[in-house]
Amino acid sequence: MQHVLAVFVGIVTPPLLVSQALGLDLQDASYVVGMSLFVSGVATFIQTRRIGPVGSGLLSVQGTSFSFLAPIIAAGTVTLAAGGSTHAALATVFGVCFAGAFVEIGLSRALAHARRVVTPLVSGTVVTLIGLTLLQVGAETLCGGPAARADGTFASPRNLALGGLVLVVIVTLNRTRSRFLRMGSIAFGLAVGCLASVVLGLVDLGRLSELPAVSLPVPFKYGFGFSWSALLSVAFIYVITMIETVGDLTATSSVSGEPIEGPVYLKRIQGGVLGDGVNSLLAAAFNTFPNTTFSQNNGVIQLTGVASRHVGIFVSAFLVLLGLFPVVGGLLEVMPPAVLGGATLILFGTVAATGIRIIATQPLDRRAVTILAVSLATGLGVTYVPEARENLPPVLASIFGSGIATGGLVALVMNLLL
Repeated sequence: MQHVLAVFVGIVTPPLLVSQALGLDLQDASYVVGMSLFVSGVATFIQTRRIGPVGSGLLSVQGTSFSFLAPIIAAGTVTLAAGGSTHAALATVFGVCFAGAFVEIGLSRALAHARRVVTPLVSGTVVTLIGLTLLQVGAETLCGGPAARADGTFASPRNLALGGLVLVVIVTLNRTRSRFLRMGSIAFGLAVGCLASVVLGLVDLGRLSELPAVSLPVPFKYGFGFSWSALLSVAFIYVITMIETVGDLTATSSVSGEPIEGPVYLKRIQGGVLGDGVNSLLAAAFNTFPNTTFSQNNGVIQLTGVASRHVGIFVSAFLVLLGLFPVVGGLLEVMPPAVLGGATLILFGTVAATGIRIIATQPLDRRAVTILAVSLATGLGVTYVPEARENLPPVLASIFGSGIATGGLVALVMNLLL
C-alpha cells in the first residue's frame, strides 16, 4: 500500500493535465486516467517479474511519465487547431507515442553507445527545459485552466487560494521529520484541496453517475493517428527517459542490495530499459501515455527495508484493479483544476530543479556553459515565440516544432562538435 500511495498521484496527474488541456469530457478523461493505472499495473508486473529479456527483475514500479507532457499536449493541440475532434487528437498522440517507443526499444540493445552520446550535460539540459516549459501548464491549471478562461473566473481569488493552499500544505509536509508525511505530501496536499473544494461547494459528485461501473481495456479505442513533427519531440524524450531509467534502476539495485556494476547489473539495466520501451508500446495501444520507472519507490524500499519482488506483484494487482473502475478517474476529474495546479506547479519546478542537479554533476567550464546557454536560449525562445519558425521550410518547422526538441537537438549537436 505504501508503494501504491507513493506513485498514485504521479500516475494520474499526467493524464489529468492532458485531459484538461485537450478539453476531454468526463467519460473520456476518466477512461484515460483509468487506463493509466491499469497499464502501470501491467507494466510493473512485466518489469518486476521479468519476462524473457524484458524487465529488470527488481521491485521497479512503473507509471506515466511527466517528461512527455509538453510534446503530447502540443501534438493534441495542433490536431484540435486544424479542426480535428478530441478523439482525433488522442489518436494522434497515441499513434506518435506508439511509434516513438521503438526508439527506446532499439536503444536498449545499444545502451553503452547511447550513454556516451547523450551525456549528463545533454540530458540535464533537456530535463531542465521540460520543467521550464511545463511551468506554464502548471500555472494556467492553478488559475483555473481552459474552463475558467471560458467562464471568466480565470485567476480568481478563489482559484488562487485553492492552489496556494495545496502548495503550502505540500511544502509544509516536505519539511517535517516524518518520512511518511514527506513521501505522501503531494497526496495529502491534494486531499486537503479536495476537502476545501467540497466545503466550498465546488465539487459536483452527481456527474459521477454518468460513468459506467467498470471499464474494460479496448486497444486503440480512439483510432491510430500520426504526425512526423510530433514524433521528433516524443522520440527525443524517449532517449532522455532512457537515461533517467538507467539512473533509477541503478538506485533500485543499490537500495535492494544488488550489484551496481558487472554483467548482472548490465543485464538488469538492459532489461529494464527494454521493459520501459515495451511498456510504453502497451500504454499507447491501450489509450494512455508512455511509462517509465518511478524513482519515489526507492524511498519506500529504503524506509521499509523490503525489496522483495513479490511486493511488486501485489502493487501491480492493486493498480490494475483501480484502473478498471472509472469512478477513480471521475473523482479526480471533478476536482477543481486549481487544486491540481497547486501540486503540479511544484512538481514541474522540481523537474526543472532535477535537471539543474544533473547539470551540476558535470564541471561547468567555458564549453559546458556555452552549450547550456545556447540550448536554453533556443529552446525557450521557440517556446515563448513560436512565430519564429513560421517562415521556415516545412521540414525545418517540423524539426523545431517544440522548445524541448529544439533545445535538445542544439545541446546534442554542440556537445558533439565543440
